[in-house]
Amino acid sequence: MANVVRFPVTTPCRMLLISGSLWRLSTNTAVLRTAQAVAPEGVEAVLYDGVRTLPHFDPDLDTEPLDPAVAALRREVRQADALLFSTPEYAGALPGSFKNVLDWTIGDDQPGSIYEKPVAWINASARGAALAHESLRVILGYAHATIVEDACVDVPVHGADIGEDGLVDDATARADIVSALERLAAAAGRIAPA
Repeated sequence: MANVVRFPVTTPCRMLLISGSLWRLSTNTAVLRTAQAVAPEGVEAVLYDGVRTLPHFDPDLDTEPLDPAVAALRREVRQADALLFSTPEYAGALPGSFKNVLDWTIGDDQPGSIYEKPVAWINASARGAALAHESLRVILGYAHATIVEDACVDVPVHGADIGEDGLVDDATARADIVSALERLAAAAGRIAPA
C-alpha cells in the first residue's frame, strides 16, 4: 500500500511505538510494525524493542547511573514527539511487562519525558480489551501524558490478517492506522490539520 498523506507535514515527527506484548506472533506488535511501514511522509515511526531487557521497576534503582536499558528507554521517549501504544489484555488488566515500561517512564523528571507528551493507542483486540485500555488511561493520567482521543482507535486484527512479512494485510485496517498516526502527529504540532 502506498503511503497516504491527507494533511501537509509541517516538520518531521518522531513517533515512538511501544507494544504491550512480548509474544512473537502478537497482533499488537504486527499493528505497530504496520504503522512503521505505512507511516505518512514526515512521520518517523520507531518501534521500541527493549521491553525484555528492562529491570523490574524499583524506586531504589531510579538513581544515576541508571540501568542501561532504563536510560535507553527514557532517551527514546525524550527524543519522540509522540507515543503510540498497542497492548493486549491479560487477566483483565495490562500485561506486567508493559506496566513495567510505563512505571519507568513515569519516574523520568527530565525535559521531554512522558509528562504532557501526546499519546494514543491502537486496540488490536477483536474482543475489545476494554479493561486494559481503561488501566492504560488511568496510568497515563498519573503520568500527566496528553491522551489524543481521536487517535485512540480500534483496529481489530486476527492472526489470519497478518501476512508472511509480519504486517497487517487489510487495506481498511491500514488506512485506520495511517489516520491514527496523522491525528497523533497533528496533536504533536507536526502536521497541520486540513
